[in-house]
Amino acid sequence: MKNEHNVKTMLKEAGILFAITLLAGLLLGLIYELTKEPRRIQQEKAIQEACMAAFPGQGEAELAFEALEYTPGSELTARLAENNVEIGTVFQASSQDGVFLGYVVESASKKGYGGKIVLYVGVDVDGTVKGVSILDISETPGLGMEAPNVLVPQFAGRNVDQFVFTKTGAAEGSNEVDAITSATITTRAVVNAVNGGLSAARELLEGGVVNE
Repeated sequence: MKNEHNVKTMLKEAGILFAITLLAGLLLGLIYELTKEPRRIQQEKAIQEACMAAFPGQGEAELAFEALEYTPGSELTARLAENNVEIGTVFQASSQDGVFLGYVVESASKKGYGGKIVLYVGVDVDGTVKGVSILDISETPGLGMEAPNVLVPQFAGRNVDQFVFTKTGAAEGSNEVDAITSATITTRAVVNAVNGGLSAARELLEGGVVNE
């Protein structure tokens, strides 16, 4: 009798646990569905703002960003892989009356100190970097997290093939950027990601305007 009672108790408890788990799963699924659209809208807004920050100076009402179908060429793909960089969505930047202005490239380094760093690089028609906007970064506070303040402003308005970083002070007129003190890994990740985005934009520019 005692064993039978124990079995019934175990089955009862298992049934309660199953019901709780099922209910929790249903609630999580419901919450996910209810928040999916607001999250999508928020993400699209964040991307739009990142594009505008990476391609400044035209005014919000004067710019349009159109996503393109783009796959880096084999040589660039190999170079990106060596630097642990991956290219995401590429946007064509145009004025509202359809004048082509350049590209905004989503580029991510997988080797930040705190994980992946996702940024956007704006490049105009002559290959000049219009700006850089960091969308996602989780580096050390006070060190790597200073990348938006210390590194980002150094890229804008410069026409170089690739950037390099230095710890001894960037030479005027060079392709150098000053590293963040005591944050070499973050600096390298950001510079590699910017170089990846710049290379992708230049590859597109050399191949002509793409509009898918």
